This record gives sequence, structure tokens and C-alpha cells, in this order.
Amino acid sequence: MKTLRDYQAQGAIDGCNILKMHNILYMAWSVRTGKTATSMEVCRLYDAKEVLFLTKKKAIKNIEEDYMQFGFSEHFNITVTNNESMHKIENPSRFDVVIHDESHRFGSLAKPNTGAKLFKKLFSCKPIILLSGTPSPESFSQMYHQFWISSYSPWSRYKNFYMWAHDYVLPAQKRIGSFLYNDYSHGIEDKIMSDLQYIMITYTQEQAGFQSTIEEEVLHVKMLPRTYEMIDKLFADRVVQGKNEVILADTAAKLLQKVHQLYSGTVKFESGNSMILDYSKADFIKSHFATSRIGIFYVFKAELDLLREVYGDALTTDIDEFDSGKYQVIALQTISGREGISLKNADFLVFYNIMHSAVSYWQARDRMTTMDRTYNKVYWIFAEGGIEDKVYKVVKSKKKYTTNIFKSDYFK
Repeated sequence: MKTLRDYQAQGAIDGCNILKMHNILYMAWSVRTGKTATSMEVCRLYDAKEVLFLTKKKAIKNIEEDYMQFGFSEHFNITVTNNESMHKIENPSRFDVVIHDESHRFGSLAKPNTGAKLFKKLFSCKPIILLSGTPSPESFSQMYHQFWISSYSPWSRYKNFYMWAHDYVLPAQKRIGSFLYNDYSHGIEDKIMSDLQYIMITYTQEQAGFQSTIEEEVLHVKMLPRTYEMIDKLFADRVVQGKNEVILADTAAKLLQKVHQLYSGTVKFESGNSMILDYSKADFIKSHFATSRIGIFYVFKAELDLLREVYGDALTTDIDEFDSGKYQVIALQTISGREGISLKNADFLVFYNIMHSAVSYWQARDRMTTMDRTYNKVYWIFAEGGIEDKVYKVVKSKKKYTTNIFKSDYFK
């Protein structure tokens, strides 16, 4: 049977005391520090009998394994499901504690997202444990709706985000096209975090004794001439007309999306169909990492089709199959693979493409880290002269690559 490390046991004691006093606990623990098992220990100490654990679909199996291997099954029943299945939960009132994994997903600005609204409807009066390694990946304003879901929010006196922002966000505006809009991303860090100290416990990898470092290297690949020609035409005309399909980029947002796709060799047409146009990146990866076991992160669905064509039977999308040693390569979509799974059995992580969000950057690059692994190498495969370098620079600074930044980069 597995046992908790000393810092996890103490964290659980501290967390249980907070939960008993305030009915809400936020565990802002760095990735790989064991917040899943620690949150279950909080439930054991709390003497919960029925626990709900909401997470991502790919993380369900690991959570269920922790539940059994740490012996929590002797103390309480657990239901583990993904956020998208929240509406299917029967008799939600039966749970003594609700754990919400990767709580930053509820951190939308101005308006609560669909998941946050449903959680609030079902569990607002329940004791809840919120988990995240990146509580405010792009803005401290993202904290409001993570607590809005609970009746025990420290900001429950504020009816909505706008009233809260009046006191906790520095006023600013941003221009989108010819219009000016209020920018709510400048949350006042000291004021926001001061309000949360009594219900939040934090722990870093350094505090946990991790000695690992992550080295990143960017490798550039020259794409086919026709790829660059197509992108140039799209910038100039905002449309590329083929025999049966059309690439339309009549707004800056669509132009950004199409250029992002094309620089990695695929495109989605106006019809909804997708097409593989350039294998250069995948061919380079297969050649460069020919003798290595790697985890590849992709962005667009068509990129997985492209990778499958290049790798054939050497590629899997299932973590258990990869861990068995039968496959050389595992391919994961960045959003679904960035949280809740471990790629400790990979020699390297290889990013076929890059997401525009900071949270994807910071979480996905850390998938190989373990207590015993001291060195991780992450490769980014960018098109020579492509957009990826610009996106990379922005997300590394914990910002999101937006349409406005894109316009500033290319239409000065």
C-alpha cells in the first residue's frame, strides 16, 4: 500500500482544518506534488463517507488507482467522473465533499462558463476542495469565478464579477477593431491573494524536494514552398480558392487560426472538412527522434491524422499502451493531455504545435517530471519563419496570444 509523504500528511491536516472551519479549501500545489492523494486524505480526516471527484477524462484512471493504492477505499466511497458528465450525476446531494480538479478551468473573465454555472447549481452549498497547479495562469482576475461556484466564497457579498472587479481590478481598455472594450485582466494581485490566504494552501516542487530541471529547445523545420505560398496568398487576399474547397480568413481571428494550422501542415476548410497539406514537421520528428520513445503534443485534430500516417503502428494515443513499452510514440491533444497524466516513461516531450494559452504551456511541458527524475528535455518543433516563435514568446511570459497581439505582430 502506498503512503503519503510527510509534507502531504501535514498538508492534509492543515487542509482538513480549513475545510471544517470554512467549507472551502483551495490547494494550489504545483504539478506532480501529489495533491490528488492529499485531497483524499483531507476527506478521510474530515470523516467523509461519500466523495465526488471531478476531473478530466484522461485522469480518471490514475485517480481511481490512487484511491485504491492509498487505502482510501476503506474509509469512504468515491465517484470519479469528468466535468462534461456532471449533469449525469444522480442524487448530487448525497456527497459529503466535492473535489474539483484543475479548478482554473472555471476562471473565465466577466461571465461564468457553462461548467461553473452547473457546478454552482449542483454543489454550491457543499464543502468543496479546489485543486490547481496554476490557479491564475494568465490573470489574477481568473480567481473570482473559481470561488463564485461556492456559497462560502470569500467574495459572496459581490453579486457578480463586474461588482467585484470594481474593487479588485485595475481599470483598462483594449481595442478590438474600431471598438474599445473594458479589459478586466488586470487583477490586483496583493488584494486578491490576501483575501484567499485563510482558505488556500500552496506547495511547490522545490518545497517537496523535486530536483528536476526542464530544458527546452526549439527546432525549426523548413516547410514545403507551397505552404508558404498559400500563407502569403491568405495574408494578401484573405481567401484561397481550390477546386472543391475554400480557405476563408475574412476576419483577423480566422486568419490567425488558418495561419496557425497551415504552418503545421493542415487546414480546416469552410465546409468543415480538413486536409493534410505538408508532412515536413512529422517527417522531421520521425527522423530526428528515430531511436527515442517520445510523447508528442498536437493541437488540431487533423494533426493526429497526419502523425498516424507518418508513424503507422508505432503510435498510440493510450497512456497504458505507451507505458507497456509496445509503442515508441504516444500522441496527445494538448488540452486533454496537459493535466492529470504522467509521461514519465518518455525520453522526451515533443510539441508538434503550440497552443495560444499560457496554462497549456506551463502544464503540458511538465508531464515527465517525477520526484526521482532530475532532468527533462522538451522540444518545440516550429516552422521556419512561422507564427509559432511569436506565440511561444508570449505564452512563456504567462500571457495568452490573442488576436490583438497577432495584428500587432503582422499588421504594424
